[in-house]
Amino acid sequence: MSMSIPYRYFPFIHRCVSSPYSSILSIMEPPLFPRESGQFIAERSRDVFVEEEGVQKVAEMLYNLRHSDDLTVSGWKKANPLAPAPTSDQALNWVFVVDTMNFSFWPDEESQQCEVTYKGTTYTGYMTLCAAITRAMEEGIPITDPKYFSQMSVEELGHVLRSDNETPMPMLQERHQVLTEGGRVLQEHGGSFRSFISRAGNDARKMVELVVEKIPSYRDEATYEGKRISFYKRAQILVADFWGVMEARGEGDIIDMDWLTMFADYRVPQALVYLGALRYSDALMQALNSGELLSSGDRREVEIRGGSIWSVELIKDRLCKLVQERDGQTCTVNSAVIDFYLWPYAKQHHREMAHIPIHHTRCIYY
Repeated sequence: MSMSIPYRYFPFIHRCVSSPYSSILSIMEPPLFPRESGQFIAERSRDVFVEEEGVQKVAEMLYNLRHSDDLTVSGWKKANPLAPAPTSDQALNWVFVVDTMNFSFWPDEESQQCEVTYKGTTYTGYMTLCAAITRAMEEGIPITDPKYFSQMSVEELGHVLRSDNETPMPMLQERHQVLTEGGRVLQEHGGSFRSFISRAGNDARKMVELVVEKIPSYRDEATYEGKRISFYKRAQILVADFWGVMEARGEGDIIDMDWLTMFADYRVPQALVYLGALRYSDALMQALNSGELLSSGDRREVEIRGGSIWSVELIKDRLCKLVQERDGQTCTVNSAVIDFYLWPYAKQHHREMAHIPIHHTRCIYY
């Protein structure tokens, strides 16, 4: 990558221990891609373990859903009910705005949730962002226009993201920084997300690489066991959401979608533990139950995210094997679609899985 990268985006650099020479080499070498990162981490993890029996169980559960819309990209609209109609490029800019600020919605105190009410429904978590952006559009604020959001002030964004109560959406300064930065990149590449992403053709992998190369806040990377690794959660979900919009238009012929992994956040790992596909060590469970915050790049945080990626890869492989063996058909389910199913599943079953702690990391990556 030719452009200089601000230090603030590399919370992991100071954790590159061992010798100075290995640290320099580790930073210089390109990171493993997310799938390879997941495997590398899972094979060395000390506190997060992929469970074979649970992988099989989840694959069987998904196999039983193989004919439902839950395991197709059409499930995207169900997961994004507040998105604009996919018929205009405004929907694509909406996706860019939302995914650029799609991080860190958990409250410091569970009883103090940021809330946004839109059309009579009160939302929390990630949906507060979706509701706030759609509300702003209805109020005539051009929040999906890169010309506007590349130059908007912190105060203007604070008004767009305003909460119904005294608890604001976390990390307003960081959200402003990444959104204006992203807007400037779009302005330099045709003035819309559609014109920017079209430079990658219709290849999902090239799209992720383009986003990561051009927009520093999407460089979701770390160092683990002396190896540079990547998760690219927001870059991958941005491409998957683009696919979802285009598929709804009947234009979703994007190749290499199977290159994407699940989107390593804090909600899906909880579901994977609940379903038995992942297991946390007693020490990690104790740390999370005590409320310990994990910094971005912490070994345990990296293991949770890497283990989640690799477990979903194994679930997908097992599911496709079941479809081939039992139905004699080729499986078309990819990891992004599995994530589109697991994320709302976790939200819908949050009471049943309340005994499984969510890991908390305050950062711009997820």
